[in-house]
Amino acid sequence: MRSEAVTFVNDRGHQLAGRLELPVDGNPVAYALYAHCFTCSKNLRAIGHITRTLAHHGIATLRFDFTGLGESSGDFSQTNFSTTVSDLEAASNFLSEKYLAPELVVGHSLGGTAALAVAGSLESVRAVVTIGAPADPDHVKRHLVSDLERIEQAGSANVLLAGREFTITQQFVDDVDRFDAATAVATLGKPLLVLHSPIDMTVGVENAATIFEWARHPKSFISLDDADHLVMEEKDARYVAEVVASWVERYLSVDLRDHSQPDFIADAPASVTTVRTESGFRTEVISNGFPLTVDEPASVGGTNTGPTPYDYLLTALGSCTSITLRMYADRKQWPLDAVTVRLSHRKVHARDCAECESESGTVDRIERSILLEGDLDDDQRSRLLAIADRCPVHKSLHGEVVVLTDLKDVL
Repeated sequence: MRSEAVTFVNDRGHQLAGRLELPVDGNPVAYALYAHCFTCSKNLRAIGHITRTLAHHGIATLRFDFTGLGESSGDFSQTNFSTTVSDLEAASNFLSEKYLAPELVVGHSLGGTAALAVAGSLESVRAVVTIGAPADPDHVKRHLVSDLERIEQAGSANVLLAGREFTITQQFVDDVDRFDAATAVATLGKPLLVLHSPIDMTVGVENAATIFEWARHPKSFISLDDADHLVMEEKDARYVAEVVASWVERYLSVDLRDHSQPDFIADAPASVTTVRTESGFRTEVISNGFPLTVDEPASVGGTNTGPTPYDYLLTALGSCTSITLRMYADRKQWPLDAVTVRLSHRKVHARDCAECESESGTVDRIERSILLEGDLDDDQRSRLLAIADRCPVHKSLHGEVVVLTDLKDVL
């Protein structure tokens, strides 16, 4: 996916650093905001997995560091829950001015509570998602129990949170006490999806039950079985994103299928495929508008999150074969119920290949087996077998192919 570094200024004059995750072709159909957890940053691994997967579905997501965290300027000790909410408002304004207004807000942990607080005032937002969110921001005081007396007496104290030292002030504590979470959720007026793990040891799942009880319909709850609070496992993070993309589609002002098959691509005279590989072998693809993933097995250094390039070669030949047979049978009005094609590929020595013209080196050998279902007679089956070799991809593989390659500054 494409990732752009961005900066914008909040209402207190601090410069906030973010990253905008875009589809590989750079053309999203909707925009979203992502609010990270308390004392976390935009670079949390789970956030990257979630926002990149949303981009795969055509949703561009802005993830950014709140004031005083990560690469954003400002003093964290002078922030509180209210400033977190105002940072989200600044992020929404930035998207509205530079791109398109966000239609989705996703918040993780305390960022989820902030998402609930801000979404009602953002006119463009059409749906809200919380991940492992506390029902009330004063939940954070549970992590400060042993420090609250020191904070009250001195006005501030250095406390250890997630292995790092932060300065927490009394104004921060007072601010979370003032927020009326129940009213904010009850008057949200937006569809809400609550995601929470039943084994979350940081923010108990009872918080999800409370949020769900406060919220008005439409509202949904999905259990993140076996996931930890920060959703650090890639499979869990990608599952979150897939669920969000599927759920939110009915609430957006656009159809996510517009990303899969936009008219200007579907009607184009030539197929257009864009491929992007960053670190590792996992590769994102937009092929004629449809999002795909390519990878290599773990045994050769990949992460095994998608088919290999040769798998797609077999997919192209197999699907072209079955579609060609379907079209031919339909034209002849033959009783073909279904076509199943099974293919395998391997490289063999030319001397071991009786069907090959080459006499030395290795050749690619594809074995293709076809199952024809339906009340077909022997002549019809024989004719369909012959037609299989006439599918366009088959002919391309056996014909002359010219690949013209050049370097571009911009695609």
